[in-house]
Amino acid sequence: MACKVTALPAFDNAILTGKAVMNTSIRVKSMPYLEQNFSKRLLRWFQENQRDLPWRRTYHPYHVWISEIMLQQTQMERVVAYFSRFIRRFPDIADLARADEDELLKLWEGLGYYSRARNLHRAARMLADQGGRLPESYEELIKLPGIGPYTASAIMAIAYNRPHTVLDANVERFFARLLDIDKPVKDKAVIRQIRSRVAELLPPAQPRAFNQALMEFGALVCKPGLANCGICPFQKGCQALRAGTVGERPVLPVRKATVAINMACGLVKRRGRFLIQKRCSNDVWANLWEFPGGCLEPGESPEQAVVREYQEETELGVRPTAKIATVRHSYMNYRVTLHAFFCDLLADQGEPALHAAQEARWVTTHELDNYAFPAGHRKLIAYLQETSQSWSGR
Repeated sequence: MACKVTALPAFDNAILTGKAVMNTSIRVKSMPYLEQNFSKRLLRWFQENQRDLPWRRTYHPYHVWISEIMLQQTQMERVVAYFSRFIRRFPDIADLARADEDELLKLWEGLGYYSRARNLHRAARMLADQGGRLPESYEELIKLPGIGPYTASAIMAIAYNRPHTVLDANVERFFARLLDIDKPVKDKAVIRQIRSRVAELLPPAQPRAFNQALMEFGALVCKPGLANCGICPFQKGCQALRAGTVGERPVLPVRKATVAINMACGLVKRRGRFLIQKRCSNDVWANLWEFPGGCLEPGESPEQAVVREYQEETELGVRPTAKIATVRHSYMNYRVTLHAFFCDLLADQGEPALHAAQEARWVTTHELDNYAFPAGHRKLIAYLQETSQSWSGR
């Protein structure tokens, strides 16, 4: 689709490493209770309450790496199923390096933020040429595609049990409440202050358990919104609980304004096969497949958009014949409305001339399941399958 939307961000590279704090305006009260008992209480809690996650069974560096990449911007429950399927198909770095990208993206389909999968692939190929092992140093890890300061620290602490601090949103929220920080939690000074306190509390011999315990506690007890303060073992030292500000912490950044995007696509069938095209490698949703279409222009109807986009993208003349559905989905701050139509070719016009894609194929209904599609198109395919709309008669 020839629609101009913002490319997805590289999340990890934006996270601060937390070097020495200078000239910070964040003031935190001394909390001897936490300093004396915090680590011991936290580790005891983790031992009794930690979730059984597949990468925790061995702490194999490859498994930790894959899990950390998947967990970026994705909920734990969803990651567990994807992780297990991914490891079965690509059990080690060598297998991942040899993977076909289309198969890899199909396996990743539904997790979103596909640059993560492409960077994993690139990194695995680099490592395969260097012995097939994940580096054991922060400095070498951070050189790999898709690994920034946060992920490098997480691998060092969790896979190799080295004394690195790992700050995710759960840890930031936990400490924003413990310290009752009234500044935006993503401010550089706040991140540095939290990192400094975590480093002070980190048991040198137990960084793996301690970092995971912090993240687990934030996820299960000191949760977003309504925290489970009644079962928290740190009530005595929690400054936000004492001040009555738990519900106001952390102070979050102002949300970006929601951007509405109206799109239309057409399903064209020729000799029993549907036309799909593969997006360009430098585009948003790079290398994923789609039904041709794009954004509505001002004053344009969805049907008009389909006709125009087919002409611009493929030089094929089409006529919308039936509305299939309107599919809605979201990513980042975008709210996408996708209007889908069955279309007829105006004549036997030969093969499409591609102007917004790198490849096109005519595929059967069953073969559609072999390709990775963006969320809206995958929802469209699922809708057609679930409602048993007639593919064969189109």
